[in-house]
Amino acid sequence: MNFTRWSARLPGTQRRAAARTDHAVSPDRRDGSVPVARAERLTDDTPSVPALDELPAREVLDRIPALVALVHGPDHRVAYVNDAYTAAFGARPVGEPARAALPELEALGLLPLLDQVLRSSKPRTVKSRKAPGGRSYTFTCTPVDAPDDKSRGVLVFAADVTDHADAAERLRASEREQRRTAVTLQRSLLPQELEQPDDLRIAATYQPGGTEAAVGGDWYDVITLGGGRTALVIGDVMGRGVRAAAVMGQLRTAVRAYARLDLPPHEVLQLLDGLATEIDANQIATCVYAVHDPNEGRLVYASAGHLPILVRDESGNVLRADEPTGPPLGTGGWMHSSGSVPLTPGSTAVLYTDGLVERRDADLDEGIAALAGALAGATGTPQVICDRLLRSAGVTAGHDDDVAVLVLQHPARTGPDGELFRNAALELLGGVEAAPRARAFASGVLTSWRFPADLHDHGVLAASELVANSLQHGTPPMRLRLRRTDRRLIIEVTDGDDHLPRRRRAEPADEAGRGIAIVAAIASSWGSRRTPGGGKAVWCEFALPKADG
Repeated sequence: MNFTRWSARLPGTQRRAAARTDHAVSPDRRDGSVPVARAERLTDDTPSVPALDELPAREVLDRIPALVALVHGPDHRVAYVNDAYTAAFGARPVGEPARAALPELEALGLLPLLDQVLRSSKPRTVKSRKAPGGRSYTFTCTPVDAPDDKSRGVLVFAADVTDHADAAERLRASEREQRRTAVTLQRSLLPQELEQPDDLRIAATYQPGGTEAAVGGDWYDVITLGGGRTALVIGDVMGRGVRAAAVMGQLRTAVRAYARLDLPPHEVLQLLDGLATEIDANQIATCVYAVHDPNEGRLVYASAGHLPILVRDESGNVLRADEPTGPPLGTGGWMHSSGSVPLTPGSTAVLYTDGLVERRDADLDEGIAALAGALAGATGTPQVICDRLLRSAGVTAGHDDDVAVLVLQHPARTGPDGELFRNAALELLGGVEAAPRARAFASGVLTSWRFPADLHDHGVLAASELVANSLQHGTPPMRLRLRRTDRRLIIEVTDGDDHLPRRRRAEPADEAGRGIAIVAAIASSWGSRRTPGGGKAVWCEFALPKADG
């Protein structure tokens, strides 16, 4: 085959030849003048430099280190392979179809690419393909035409990019390792097992986003506060990677510590705001902190720039929690406030991070509305609802943002199950006669609940001491409340004074000061808190004996 005829159509040959024709005689040098420095070189003794057209194309291609092959016709019959190609893959027979003569191209999936180049007359490139033997090449296939021949060909040019491919693979491996480290850190800082309060059913899901080392700072937690109350928190630290996860861990630990103070939600966020500034003034986080009290049938919450809580009632209607909401944690200078949303028996509430509802091509409110629609039709256990919400939002393993979802249900208990959850309350009116009335009320309620004798006696004693403490140190209105669940007995006394009692050691001559010590000695746990409307609540709990079997 006449290779010179084919090489005349190699990319750039005609363009460079035309450029030499256009600039063979520069307009400013037609008078014959030549720069001095150049004239010294152009002497009779200076060997002439051959023009590009005078260089044998085959000799050039034979000497370049890249792999070159020329095929022609619809069967891509081999017309030429250079020395580098032969060294890489061995000698290749000329005139044979590429499918038989160039098996390495078929193994790399390049034969369809040759067909595309012939049909479109446009060059095509595939990057970093690993060939048999372990080397990596970037292949460029360019159409070649013969002026006096209807047969067309394709020039295959392969540059060895093994070093670059290996370096890229090492970088990807490093990124994968960093991602594994970040995900491990993130998951280790999340609760390994959710606390399960008596009155709520709770499930949570965390889905790390993307495939790079870009794990975010999403977190959630469930904290039992005592007295039947439960704190729920979800948050999102802005940013990515290990740093965001570390900040998240510090905030989550702080939330648990502040929750033990049994403060109103807005006061917890106020403390978190100051802490976030101390941790990293440049790190911003959103958070919502909510408290559920089964006696109130409401979810009291405060939000620091976080997305609204969604609540589906027993009829399937979805309510979006309103303001108040403040700026994210770490901004400082803002007084947070608390709001509330109904959470009656049969209701389901969802707390979530922005990865569940935020999309690049849609407004955030549209995402929240879509989530509300999915929640309206989602039934089943909290874990089932978690999974359904993720599917409805299109969250997969390749999702581009972290997602955290916390689902809680306040089940409507009926039948035998409802017998295990009972409430009784007494308004404490009058003076000293309120104490014996409270003892008689507690004794009658605990008897009707069929508690063992020792638990009955301890419950009556605890109720008597708490009422006596309230009568002595508190102010009206006063109330005694008894509540039983399937796991504990809760006794609580509220009054209008906000001075919290503390346990102290009474001296032998003291006539008072032993009530709280007695309660702490006989109960499983006790505590106190200020109530939102002013005043305080003092409570204690007794663990119920486990049923046999």
